[in-house]
Amino acid sequence: MLFEPIPYSFYTPGTSYFWVHIGLVILGFVVALATLIGQWLKPAPYGRHDRTETNWGPMIPQRLGHILSDAIPGVLMFSLVFFLYSKEDVNKGVLNYVFFAMFLTHTVHRGIIHPLTMRYKNPKVALGITLGGGIPNILYHWINADHIGSAGYYSTYYYDPRFILGLILFISGFVINRTSDWKLRSLRKTKGHSNTNFIEGDGSKGYYIPHGGLFELVSCPNYFGELVQWIGWTLATWSLAGLVWTCFSAATFVARSRHNHLWYKDNFQDYPSHRKALIPFIF
Repeated sequence: MLFEPIPYSFYTPGTSYFWVHIGLVILGFVVALATLIGQWLKPAPYGRHDRTETNWGPMIPQRLGHILSDAIPGVLMFSLVFFLYSKEDVNKGVLNYVFFAMFLTHTVHRGIIHPLTMRYKNPKVALGITLGGGIPNILYHWINADHIGSAGYYSTYYYDPRFILGLILFISGFVINRTSDWKLRSLRKTKGHSNTNFIEGDGSKGYYIPHGGLFELVSCPNYFGELVQWIGWTLATWSLAGLVWTCFSAATFVARSRHNHLWYKDNFQDYPSHRKALIPFIF
């Protein structure tokens, strides 16, 4: 059969492994909803929305905080769960390792390469902010590592449209996300600026109106790219694990891009009126 509704074997319903996985998935959906509501009402206090008057605990180096919140759960813990935590009779196939490589492509860049090369506006970050980002990552990365480490994908799934389209979306979203982040970093090297395209800061730490590529359509193409990436992941893995992670990511991106978009409009008098916040022509 070319098209299987569930293209893999997984934990037997009723076993402890099964209920742990389902319980964490349910918790993940609850956290995603709470995140959407909380961040819609008030943006997370970092970057341009930093609220220095709020006490989020002791300050630590920004690079260290980023590595702790992203690399530890996304690279180290994800790998340990993938290789060590699964039902005893699982036989990982090539597709399991393909998914493992896909996920680590993102998290190695996000949790190691990005913080080591990023020009941070502030050299320090509150420990509470790091924990606020790291704890949800532990939950969602565990769920996804558990799935791809335990699901026995059928051999016909190599040719399944869900896998092929999902892989294309994942790669496309990753490229959009990386090129958009690179564009934002490059703005901080800019020397010349006009009053309407630059907000004065400390040295190269001011803010500019970004232009070019998808920035002509949305304020946050980096978030749009990552959203496309995780939609592709959900489609390719065809899993509740992928879906709940995408829902949490979307909850963050929708709220954050809205606040960023409004911030641009409030701070730049000639900010392009046709731009949307996250999704071209829609939102």
